[in-house]
Amino acid sequence: MIVAQELVGKIKDHFDLNLYETKVWLALLSKGVASVGEVAALSRVPRSRTYDVLESLEKKGFAIIRMGKPVKYLGVKPQMILERIKQDIRKDAEERVNILAKLKDTEEFAKLNEIYTQGINPVKKEEISTSLRGKSNISNFLREIIDSAKKEVVICTNAQEIKSKAKLFSETISTLKKANVKIKIALSGDEKMIKELEEKLGVKIKRIEIDSKFFIVDRKEVLFYISKSGSDSDDIAVWLNSDFFVESFASLFEKAIGEK
Repeated sequence: MIVAQELVGKIKDHFDLNLYETKVWLALLSKGVASVGEVAALSRVPRSRTYDVLESLEKKGFAIIRMGKPVKYLGVKPQMILERIKQDIRKDAEERVNILAKLKDTEEFAKLNEIYTQGINPVKKEEISTSLRGKSNISNFLREIIDSAKKEVVICTNAQEIKSKAKLFSETISTLKKANVKIKIALSGDEKMIKELEEKLGVKIKRIEIDSKFFIVDRKEVLFYISKSGSDSDDIAVWLNSDFFVESFASLFEKAIGEK
């Protein structure tokens, strides 16, 4: 059996197998049912190693023994393997999430917070500014600072961005309203789409021509993008926590859109 090395390498990585396991499993799939000798010949894996490899594949669920003389092996259908791996990953992820959810109530986590807030050189938020890269990192950080808003949140982006994340923004705006936080939204883009979003979100939206994307929280924090959205790794944003700068930034923005 001749299989391209590139395919062997990809299957090996996708299914977390070693090289010999991959070759033997492919041999079983191509043969259907095979003896150890047949597997060794097809896979070109040394016969002395084939026994161990078949045993390993059986334990991992990639092969089944068919009893008899001689003993033969059957390769498990790829679709069954794929579904089992997906289930295992989901189960592991759920268990990990549950463990992390309980972590905040532990003594160790309390100690971590104590070290962070009362260490030798405790972090002062007003001294922090940082750059963020990647959609996921930026979104998580943005959600955190918006959730901490007490008075006002300013959202300036484009209509398509809001529409593509309508559920997320709807939940965020609902939460802010319940907390009596003032919401200001200014969007660039299609006027009809903006009107639809205004009705859907239940908040007044100002249409602007400014092609920018930033978020201001309580006139103390600002997160603004310095690159246009592309792939996940292309997004770059800067977060600043400076009353003086953000107040000035917010005032300039309000003048630009005709407020105050």
